[in-house]
Amino acid sequence: MTIEQNKLQYDHILVRFGELSTKGKNKKDFIKRLLTNVKNALRDYDKLTYERTHDRMYIMLHGEDPHEVSEHLQKVFGISSFSFAIKVATDIEEMKKTALIIAQQSDAETFKIIARRSFKRFPMISDEINRELAGEILRNTSLRVNVKEPQLRIQVEVHEFDTYIMTGKIAGAGGYPVGVGGKGMVMLSGGIDSPVASYLTMKRGVAIECIHYASPPYTSKAAQEKVLQLATKLAPYQGHIRVHIVPFTDLQLAIYQNCDESYAITIMRRMMYRIAQRLAEKQNCLAIVNGESIGQVASQTLESMQTINCVTNMPVIRPVACLDKLEIIDIAKKIDTYDISIQPFEDCCTIFTPKNPVTKPTIHKAEHLESRFDWDKLIDECIEKTESINLYPTSKIGEEDNENIF
Repeated sequence: MTIEQNKLQYDHILVRFGELSTKGKNKKDFIKRLLTNVKNALRDYDKLTYERTHDRMYIMLHGEDPHEVSEHLQKVFGISSFSFAIKVATDIEEMKKTALIIAQQSDAETFKIIARRSFKRFPMISDEINRELAGEILRNTSLRVNVKEPQLRIQVEVHEFDTYIMTGKIAGAGGYPVGVGGKGMVMLSGGIDSPVASYLTMKRGVAIECIHYASPPYTSKAAQEKVLQLATKLAPYQGHIRVHIVPFTDLQLAIYQNCDESYAITIMRRMMYRIAQRLAEKQNCLAIVNGESIGQVASQTLESMQTINCVTNMPVIRPVACLDKLEIIDIAKKIDTYDISIQPFEDCCTIFTPKNPVTKPTIHKAEHLESRFDWDKLIDECIEKTESINLYPTSKIGEEDNENIF
């Protein structure tokens, strides 16, 4: 605790876990992963030190700005909430002195003390601590107690050697720490849905890589840069994101030259799934993820999904499948991808959209149309020419780390 002329400075951030509290014997592994992710998110703050217990994590600030740190901490999945805290000795006089200064610094007119005593051998129970601290504030300020709707909540967590005193609670991202659920390959388009699907997948603890299908010259460089911008927006949630750019032009043209126009989207999506599985297996991903929403377009009816999905034996996760468009848009705005997604650059799914796409395709008809050309060779060429780009939260488009993945 730092007290200068009765002015307090927060010296800790107390982090509360979310669903991790339900994980039983696996909880310690989840907390270990969460600590790693927190350190990664805060790697630019080299003064910070960390301590974790079975139900809390403590970040010692050592002079770092808690507000700056909190901006990064809010994007770490696995955190239920966190609070700026002041650490004092587990001594009732220290608690009273600190609580009083907090009250004196506040503009509030009403307050409430909320004590939590994890050190059960402390000589005062929680209610007695509440009364003692409240009495100190009532005697020395004009604040009044309001237990139902206080303007100032002073929370006190009493441990054996140290006590943490805090006001306010900042919501965390919730979910599970990214990485505890393995890794998935996201089919990332430039639309609204797939970035939201990426976010929701990471929230369940699944790390992601992304695959994007580019069809130059029919799709522009701006369309690809749009996708990289979306990936950069998603990168803070897991530290970095790798995007695989698949050159899809030759395969897409072959589809339109050899298949009925009404089935073109169905065949194209089947090819995309095949490529996604190949890359997913190469990158040790356990599932394919996409932004399909039931009934939103012709390729997302249940009949279409069945015909398209059958080409892969990998699990396919569709996080937004049962959300309506307005719900998806709300999440896109929350994660700041919406304005990028609505930029008017077409991707390979929209440039050759047929006038009357089939909504109830059959597997038999799709296989018959595919037999007209050597699509397997074209898929090999797509995989061979795929480019991998690593994106970080601070990446500027054009300055990414590029490497061939093979």
